[in-house]
Amino acid sequence: MIKDTLKLADEKMNKTINVLKKELASMKAGRANPAMLDRIEAEYYGAVTPLNQLANISVPESRILVIQPWDKSSIKAIEKAILKSDLGINPSNDGEVIRLAIPELTEETRKNIVKNIKKLGEESKVAIRGIRRDCNDKIKVLKKDGEVSEDEIKKGEDEIQKKTDNFIKEIDKMVEIKEKEIMSI
Repeated sequence: MIKDTLKLADEKMNKTINVLKKELASMKAGRANPAMLDRIEAEYYGAVTPLNQLANISVPESRILVIQPWDKSSIKAIEKAILKSDLGINPSNDGEVIRLAIPELTEETRKNIVKNIKKLGEESKVAIRGIRRDCNDKIKVLKKDGEVSEDEIKKGEDEIQKKTDNFIKEIDKMVEIKEKEIMSI
C-alpha cells in the first residue's frame, strides 16, 4: 500500500518536472527556439490546433524562426494566433512562409524573464509539496485503518520527504541554469 503511494508520488512529481521543463523551454531567450511556439494554437477549420501540427517550424538563423504551413490557407490564422500570443513578436508573411525575427533582449526584459522563471520554479515547488501532503494524508489513512505498522508509516513518510527534497533540488537547479542562460545572452 505504501509502495503504491510512493510510486504515485514519483509519477506526479516527474510530471511536474516535465511541465516545468516545457515551460522553461518555451520562454523567449533572445534566440530562436521552436519550443517558443509550443503554447500557441491557431483556429483551423473551426478547431483550435497547436501550431506544430499546422506547420513546419525551422530555425535557419540563430534569431529567425520560419513557419511553413502545410496548408497555405492557414497562414492568416497562424499569423493571427502569433499576434494574439504573449510572444510580443510581429510576424512577417510573404504568402508562403511566416518569419519571426527574435529581438535582442533588453536588461529590463531579462529581469522580467528571470522573475517569471523564479515564479514558475516556485509554482512547481508548491505542486511538489502538495503531492507530498496528499501522499502523507494517504499514509495517515492507512495508519488509521490499522493496515500498516508505525515503522512502515515512518519509513514511508521519510521516503516521501526524500523524494520531495530531491525534486525541489532539481527544480532549483533547472531555474538557476535558465536564469544564467537568460542573463548571459
